[in-house]
Amino acid sequence: MGFRILTVIGTRPEAIKLAPVIRQMAMQPSVEPVICVTAQHREMLDDVLRLFEITPDYDLDIMKRHQTASGVFAAVLERIEPVIAEVRPHFALVQGDTTTTVAAALAAFHERVPVGHVEAGLRTDRLYDPFPEELNRRLTTQLTTLHFAATQRAVDRLLVEGVTSDHVHLTGNPIVDAVRWIRARGAHAGDGKGRMILVTAHRRENLGAPLARICAALRMLVAEHPDVSIVYPVHPNPLVTEPVRAALGATPRIRLLPPVSYDELLTYMEEAYLVLTDSGGLQEEATVLGRPVLIMRETTERQEAIEAGAAELVGTDPIRIVDRVTRLLRDPAAYARMATPRNLFGDGHAAERIVDIIREFLLATEAAAPSAREHAAPGPLEKKTVRPAQGHTSLRTGTGALG
Repeated sequence: MGFRILTVIGTRPEAIKLAPVIRQMAMQPSVEPVICVTAQHREMLDDVLRLFEITPDYDLDIMKRHQTASGVFAAVLERIEPVIAEVRPHFALVQGDTTTTVAAALAAFHERVPVGHVEAGLRTDRLYDPFPEELNRRLTTQLTTLHFAATQRAVDRLLVEGVTSDHVHLTGNPIVDAVRWIRARGAHAGDGKGRMILVTAHRRENLGAPLARICAALRMLVAEHPDVSIVYPVHPNPLVTEPVRAALGATPRIRLLPPVSYDELLTYMEEAYLVLTDSGGLQEEATVLGRPVLIMRETTERQEAIEAGAAELVGTDPIRIVDRVTRLLRDPAAYARMATPRNLFGDGHAAERIVDIIREFLLATEAAAPSAREHAAPGPLEKKTVRPAQGHTSLRTGTGALG
């Protein structure tokens, strides 16, 4: 029996970045991946699981309309406790900075299960920007045993904060592994020579007035540039969908789409001339594909892209957004400087490094306490959905980690 590694996933970005790690674990005879999804995002998460052929072992099914961060946190803590009790994992793995991430790490800590954190060490140093992600990632650091950092900057930040150096590992970001895997499956490769701009905007700190300013900028762009079109997959959050469709639904050359699959998103990105986004992940993916990124935020935790000249912070002021986009549309030299594929966040082998480090850690732990694995061994796993209270009713849902 291999080491049981409980991998907890709540949202689509977590699934994208953990999918290569899960696939790598499934190829190791000494490792038994156990996949638990919280479904903090339901449909968008399920799409990625299908794409990467991952079948969860446990589904906490927590998503509900108008959910709050506190509600998600409480639901994850409540429903993951019986999962940990049943699985009795040797290790827990989380990714990023969502409410699922910090809640799952805390639940594992309560049971003295060591935690690994993928994409550790990101910081903006502004507690409310992004909100609540900046606090989530800081709290997760305090609960983590093995910190998997994507860049040297992230490593250095963790060391400055006092994390023990032999617990910090420079692995790269598995988002690069995921992009390469999708492209190898035959996804369309665009040339970026059209004048289509890909837009995503949905972060909490941009809801309300900032989102209205972004919509105003998009209207100005298509009005000033008749050869430009915009593709905007709209996040399903009603606080995004309703104002965006009201502001842009009737605007010529702006296509508002429902959420698209991850492979479709990469295709749109490759076809785009540039990317306008407030997303963290798209900053990474666009640099891999060589598409300029204008970040509609006041801060970014991915300064590597800024320093390399692949991305620029433009905030949400319509005049500034239009000015920076217009410069890239009219200045070929400025565009060429940004439109160069770069390996800023990894080389496509992060998943291999992460799994090897976890396995070596667990072997060393076992050598120090030889009876640990036998003592922790539970009975055969059943694949279950854990639903709210009422005794945590369990229903059979799946048959393995990978399809």
